[in-house]
Amino acid sequence: MRPRHPRDPFWMMLPTGALLAVFFFYPLVFAAYISLFRWDLLTEPVFVGFANYRVLLESGELAHAFLTTLSFSVVVVAGSMSLGLVLALALNRPGKFPAFVRAAIFSAYVVSWVSVALLWLWVLDPSAGVATSAVRALGGPGIDWLGDPGIALYTLALVTIWKIAGYSMVLFTAGLQDVPKSLIEAAALDGASSLARFRNVTWPLLRPTTAFVATTSLILSFQVFDVVRVMTQGGPVRSTTVFVYAIYEQVFMNLRVGRASAEVVVFFLLLLGLTLIQLSTWRKKARARA
Repeated sequence: MRPRHPRDPFWMMLPTGALLAVFFFYPLVFAAYISLFRWDLLTEPVFVGFANYRVLLESGELAHAFLTTLSFSVVVVAGSMSLGLVLALALNRPGKFPAFVRAAIFSAYVVSWVSVALLWLWVLDPSAGVATSAVRALGGPGIDWLGDPGIALYTLALVTIWKIAGYSMVLFTAGLQDVPKSLIEAAALDGASSLARFRNVTWPLLRPTTAFVATTSLILSFQVFDVVRVMTQGGPVRSTTVFVYAIYEQVFMNLRVGRASAEVVVFFLLLLGLTLIQLSTWRKKARARA
């Protein structure tokens, strides 16, 4: 159906465009501008050019924040997608009970991050937490889940996977329901096993859904903040200082607005680059298999 006037679609996009301009593009441009200044929110900004970027690079703060966030994101994206797909395959069937289980799993996604973080602080308490008690009951040693620099980041990743796996499950379930049943039945009649049907029929048709889930999960994992702020505050020994938390520290703890703005610009460019690379990779794979 064609619009009555050629400009009608643009008028319909205007409210969304205005919101993006006010709450996304303008703050981003302003951050790029402020990144050229040294400013502590108390005195007048002083122009320093690209000194903030140079200090971040020379100090290793950018590299540390990026590698920490990347490690976190790899675990979260792989874990949440794998768990979501398994749950979708197990629960993609009619009936009230599968629907109830799907709703129960998805409910974790709609709960606030702060509530989830507080819940898991209790579960992971090193002295009386449920997880610690379970490990001790099995004869294992007590584990300081959030106090050990070697596992704290991956503990936060597991908490994040627990929260967002329902999101992946719902999207994969929708993708599975779009797979034509006639193709599955034809493959079964040809003698294909369940694994062969999934690998050769279902999985190729799920690639667009997989690309979308992977991209949105990557963006979500790179933007993690609340769970870090509540559970570890970037520690121990900065092992969980991800990008967004590093920006928070620069502004609200160190009063280095210019340096924080420089991190915002770098963070945006990195996230944009990773997203484009990921989408390009999925598209090339889809074309190669077409």
